Amino acid sequence: MLRLSTKGQYGVRALYEIANGYPERPVTIREISEKQDVSVSYLEQILNKLRKAGFIKSIKGPGGGYILNKRPEDISIASILKELEGPFAITSCLDPDEGCIRIDSCVVHLLWKSLGEQIDAFLNTITLQSLLSGDLQQKISKNNKKNYKAQLISFDETFN
Repeated sequence: MLRLSTKGQYGVRALYEIANGYPERPVTIREISEKQDVSVSYLEQILNKLRKAGFIKSIKGPGGGYILNKRPEDISIASILKELEGPFAITSCLDPDEGCIRIDSCVVHLLWKSLGEQIDAFLNTITLQSLLSGDLQQKISKNNKKNYKAQLISFDETFN
């Protein structure tokens, strides 16, 4: 089964907490740890990577913590996961570092490639703001209807 690592899961959850304080209030690592039930030491690793990638910045001293470098609506879940997990490659043959010698003759290569592209496209439509505003369910329903219509059109064009 496809599964994100804890690094990706916790990274999205940590940025959600930091986005809750945006733009005025820095959020401490201890707050994130307590609200999301993730160890401080693991969060330090994740937040350091997200800071180096430019998603957040840290503010030192009393009242310090982490704040977003961009608006929540400008940070997609896909961009967070790509930073923490690497490129979307649901099979090893799609991983740019591994590749596959059977690409030209593989019967399922296009299936896995298409699935990965759909996951990537979907996660690019969801932002931290989507999570904050609670409109995720509406956004998912809208995407599902749009994808269903596109699939029907594609099916019709293929078989007519």
